[in-house]
Amino acid sequence: MTLPAHIVVRQAAYADVETLIGFSAAMARETEGRCLDRDRLRNGTLAVLDAPERGFFLVAEVRDRDRPRLAGQLMVTFEWSDWRNGVFWWVQSVYVDPTCRRQGVYRAMHAAIVAKATTDPQVCGIRLYAEQNNHEAQTVYQRVGLIPAGYVVYEQDFVLSKKIGRAHKADR
Repeated sequence: MTLPAHIVVRQAAYADVETLIGFSAAMARETEGRCLDRDRLRNGTLAVLDAPERGFFLVAEVRDRDRPRLAGQLMVTFEWSDWRNGVFWWVQSVYVDPTCRRQGVYRAMHAAIVAKATTDPQVCGIRLYAEQNNHEAQTVYQRVGLIPAGYVVYEQDFVLSKKIGRAHKADR
């Protein structure tokens, strides 16, 4: 797979925090219509940067008039699989700036993840989830070789549940 030369993928640094927060907030608004609490998002982003055992962020830089600017991000977290005696890397918080879409930014980040994961004998695979109505993202993921895993994701979100509970109490 040939990637555009003007895209550089690297591990995120503390200097990228504001962009990571902005991208994550934009992704939540765009895909799920959620307005995230910026302080909580900042703390969550810093928690990953502070503790590599939680995961890591990758960012994609593009050259814009010979100045690099961040064009996309993704976060990887870890899940142990007893069935495989290995670790799945979960790709999360994927976002590509709208002005940089359809230019190979996600493809470059995905290739970097695959290259990094396949050098680690503990990694048994890569997984991600997509909003069920985000057909554009699903198409992109299938184009880079990901296939639907046959699972449906369920959750019990304690943070969102508390917010909804407070909103219902305020309505009374």
